Amino acid sequence: MADKALIIVPTYNERENIPSLISQVLEKDPRIEVLVVDDNSPDKTGDLVADLGTRDPRVHLLRRPGKMGLGTAYLDGFRWALARDYEYIFEMDADFSHDPKHLPEFLAAAQGADFVLGSRYLDGRVTVVNWPMKRLMLSYCANIYARMVTGMRLWDGTGGFKCFHRRVLAAIDLDRVRSNGYAFQIEMSFRAFAKGFQGKEIPIVFADRAVGDSKMSGHIVREAVFMVWRLRWLKLTGQL
Repeated sequence: MADKALIIVPTYNERENIPSLISQVLEKDPRIEVLVVDDNSPDKTGDLVADLGTRDPRVHLLRRPGKMGLGTAYLDGFRWALARDYEYIFEMDADFSHDPKHLPEFLAAAQGADFVLGSRYLDGRVTVVNWPMKRLMLSYCANIYARMVTGMRLWDGTGGFKCFHRRVLAAIDLDRVRSNGYAFQIEMSFRAFAKGFQGKEIPIVFADRAVGDSKMSGHIVREAVFMVWRLRWLKLTGQL
């Protein structure tokens, strides 16, 4: 099918969320398929996805040996997608913080952009539901900080609901991407802009997970603080 789309969903202990998420994603467009990148979840998320895949050829599973981080999960998913005939390659969380209802909006916006970002803060408007104020302020201020250091004109550079045309990911040297948490989202957009690609932000409603545990940690925050300066240095020295 022309213009196929692949939704990459990293998982670690998401058994309670993943069946419903996959069902809702696939119903949005017949071009869409799902790749779950599972980090050997103790709750057997991978086994559940494998079973779903035996019943639906649009469901795929990439197993990894252990918990290796969000960024590397997406990088492995990108490589998997680029080895196949997908035109639109998405990042999406497994916990329903990224609502599948927005997928048609991404596909429509991608007709006029090289990559599309789902924004929680577009034009300064906050569209986040059920987050503690401390977490919201951390995220909002992190995006202001990232804009100031990198110069990227993005309202939500740390957002993880994204769609790339395959040409964008094919042009980026994925082996040189170093980030693994929030900073991964910043780095991928930064590298895409550095290659001359055009990005577009669209508004999304972001809801905190209802089931399971957050993967946020202090290490992820610290990585983002320092990685933006590394990206700026790499650009200034022509090393991107």
